[in-house]
Amino acid sequence: MKQELDRPIDDLLVKSLLDEATVAEQMEINQWLSDSDDNLRYFEHFELIWNQSKQLELVSRVDENAAWARFKDRVNKEQQEYATVVPLHSKRGFSLFRIAASILFAACAGWLTYLLVENQHQSRQITITSGEQTLTDTLPDGSVVTLNRKSSITYPKEFNGGTRQVALSGEAFFDVQPDKSKPFIISVNNVKVRVVGTSFNVKDNAKQTEVIVETGLVEVAQHAKKIRVKPREKATASHDTKDLVKQQSGDEFYKYYRTNKLVCNDTPLWRLVEILNEAYDADIVIENEKIRNLAINTTFEQKSLEDIIAVISETFRIDAQTKEKQIILK
Repeated sequence: MKQELDRPIDDLLVKSLLDEATVAEQMEINQWLSDSDDNLRYFEHFELIWNQSKQLELVSRVDENAAWARFKDRVNKEQQEYATVVPLHSKRGFSLFRIAASILFAACAGWLTYLLVENQHQSRQITITSGEQTLTDTLPDGSVVTLNRKSSITYPKEFNGGTRQVALSGEAFFDVQPDKSKPFIISVNNVKVRVVGTSFNVKDNAKQTEVIVETGLVEVAQHAKKIRVKPREKATASHDTKDLVKQQSGDEFYKYYRTNKLVCNDTPLWRLVEILNEAYDADIVIENEKIRNLAINTTFEQKSLEDIIAVISETFRIDAQTKEKQIILK
């Protein structure tokens, strides 16, 4: 807390900043600063507002005398401890407007200090990037996020305020800790995903953002459109058309990067190839259109791409040829 001297400390600080303090007054200020860390922090914020007020003066067109009179009247009514104003002789180039700004800070120093500290605290952002491997991270509230390859998430060091907000790039699975008083909000591209406590997968690419819910209820919003998504449902937000569509999620391929399993239940070949290209960074093409919709029922668990292609070839009795880095199914 700010300690009081024989005269208001704010008046002495103003004189010091104006280079008008006597040697005795400057010694008095130095002693006050050394008395406690709170005094030092108070002066640092006082000086910050003082310096900012210099910039305000450069663009100010206010009648300073009138503003100063109104300010004194308000302070006299609201802050009795600052009612006494010590007349100061301003140096050339310094105006009453700046003195008013500094005393205004003194009248509400506690509030401004809170705002400064709070803003600084909230600006501490952490970014986690998965690179070429999947990555699991625990957020400040205990929620767990699993990032797929080449994905990243940004979140504050602590979730303050009324929401828990994070930003996602790429794909991730979220297992959110329940907290009805503080909704969990994910920003990804132009899409907002809002939940209280649930588990779901979010996948973003150049064309669309896809949200698949595993447990709980999720709200997906794009611009003015909103939909609610339940377990085994999928929301797809198109970046081009701005459409927001809900449908059944169908297969469980969204889990592959967490479980290392590819579960195929009457899965058409084209869909399996699509996931293989994504999961293994492969370039597999189906040259024979007649085999595109052949259904496969099996589970590939921690298999190499070569092993999976071998199973496909044997199951459907088709040829798989490799040309440079491309795999062609015939």
